[in-house]
Amino acid sequence: MALNSSVTEFILFGLTQDAGKQKAIFGVFLMFYLATLLGNFLIVVTIKTSRTLGSPMYFFLLHLSFADACFSTTIAPRLTVDALSQKRTISYNECMTQVFAAHFFGCMGIFVLILMAFDRYVAICKPLRYTTIMSHHVCRVLVILSWVGSCIHSSAQLFLALRLPFCGPNVIDHYFCDLQPLLKLACMDTYVINLLVVSNSGAICMVSFIILLVSYIVILYSLRNHSAEGRRKALSTCTSHFIVVVLFFGPCIFMYTRPATTFPMDKMVAVFYTIGTPLLNPLIYTLRNAEVKNAMKKLWCSQA
Repeated sequence: MALNSSVTEFILFGLTQDAGKQKAIFGVFLMFYLATLLGNFLIVVTIKTSRTLGSPMYFFLLHLSFADACFSTTIAPRLTVDALSQKRTISYNECMTQVFAAHFFGCMGIFVLILMAFDRYVAICKPLRYTTIMSHHVCRVLVILSWVGSCIHSSAQLFLALRLPFCGPNVIDHYFCDLQPLLKLACMDTYVINLLVVSNSGAICMVSFIILLVSYIVILYSLRNHSAEGRRKALSTCTSHFIVVVLFFGPCIFMYTRPATTFPMDKMVAVFYTIGTPLLNPLIYTLRNAEVKNAMKKLWCSQA
């Protein structure tokens, strides 16, 4: 429990109060969640069992898929269950756990996207030193650092959330617990805490997006010296990565790099990066990647 807080549970308002729309939300988001789990599980199993997908890019993709599945599991099940529930309460401790888990796995996804961009940069701009720079040991260390960094970020978010006192109103105008909607309920001046949220989550989103943008510009610039076939293959891979980056970071920057204000569109924007991106990632990486598709075919043909 937070200090000076009389609230032991919250009520999640959800996406809508309309009974007809709630049934549609249940059906649609249940399918989205199951498809997200299936897609990301397929990628994890395929990469773990395939002998042809041993490069660093697929090692990072495995961790991205795992983080996406966990991130979606943090939010989607409660959203679907609450759509048919009359009692949409969430205990204080569950709410704080959701804040931590959502930021932990969301941040991990961001760090892995940066690692994937770095991998592509080394592969395209420094091909002769690629195996030395991106050794298995280096890749493992980078992933471990990403998990540690995610833990530090989410712990900071949790610390801020635990500092908020709640004195009465307990209806969260959202479908999951996050700092922005919680700030609206706190019975204190939240200006400083909001600045800390922006400097933490907002800075991670903005700085990461700029790093990724610059890295892809450098990659595209360096492709002018490659053969036509090399340019086509590199562009195909980088296009997939960049689509994921824009789909994820656009909504995140909109949500976390602004003052403590809310807009009617916030919940729909949040749906995009909490439900949409974890679902689209496996589709983008498999449909645009012949190696992954071939490895999946071999995996299922061997099982048949």
